[in-house]
Amino acid sequence: MSDEQTSSPGPEPGGPGRGGPGHGGPEPEEIRFFGTTWVHHDGGYGLRRAGAAVGSLALAAAGAVVLRFAFQGLEIAAVGPFVGILVVAGFAVCSALAFRRTWDGFVRRPAPGSRGGADTSAQGLMLIGFIGSLLAYFCRSLVEAPGEKRYRAEYAAARERHERRRGARTGNPAAKKPRSKKGR
Repeated sequence: MSDEQTSSPGPEPGGPGRGGPGHGGPEPEEIRFFGTTWVHHDGGYGLRRAGAAVGSLALAAAGAVVLRFAFQGLEIAAVGPFVGILVVAGFAVCSALAFRRTWDGFVRRPAPGSRGGADTSAQGLMLIGFIGSLLAYFCRSLVEAPGEKRYRAEYAAARERHERRRGARTGNPAAKKPRSKKGR
């Protein structure tokens, strides 16, 4: 194998058109399924949004069918109406909570400490309420790439900070010539 076959395709970080260190500022963060196409809505952004919407809705429908089979299994087992109501209510509540949690994740970044114990305890809830999470993804895909608003605000703030820092400097200190010692 040659080096051309083993190298990864695409531009390298900091290359032309990329905002690497010293080359134009911060780089936009990638969004799952969209990469950085959300910045300029290019590279098939519209098709990706449509695909994300259709895919998440299809997965939610498939999940509902699987849950229906599970509920039919409870009916065959003749566990009684009380257990059936508890199961349906449990899935409905977990789906609603998963929808809200997923939707909030699109709007604001989770708190730094939430990756620990509190987030771990909610994983079961998110797993049970997977249909709600998929429906949140579907609804957000109708408007924008899921999380695009948050990423756009963070990217704009990072670019503004970069421009302020860059404007405050008068030049590259490494490129300055040393002063002559004549005047001393």
